[in-house]
Amino acid sequence: MNEQDRRRNTRVDFQTTADLKFPDQEFPDCETRDLSVRGIAVLDVKGPELGDQCEISLHLSGMSSDLSLAMKGEVVRTEEDFIALHFFEIDLDSFFHLRNIVYYNTEDADKVEEEFLGQISDDIPDDFED
Repeated sequence: MNEQDRRRNTRVDFQTTADLKFPDQEFPDCETRDLSVRGIAVLDVKGPELGDQCEISLHLSGMSSDLSLAMKGEVVRTEEDFIALHFFEIDLDSFFHLRNIVYYNTEDADKVEEEFLGQISDDIPDDFED
């Protein structure tokens, strides 16, 4: 499977900081490189291995307030200068904040909207009834 096939979600360059809390170690104030609604690349984190899980606090700072998004992630890629984390648990508010970040930082907002709607329909069980 090539890189394009693996990435079903639009990624955007987005620099902020994140705290990563693994069961046996913590990495505070890590810089991020890019993110999507399903994952994030975090710079200069050494030690975690593929499959390791962590709690992630993504920090968003504005002119008048600070916001921290909480999710759980799993290491899906390790490189010399970054690790990639896939979000496997995220609360609804954090998900919508992430979606908006990606939506407003991409060149193709329509594609992001299509991905978002596709994910919602993928998450509805086949036996779901109104």
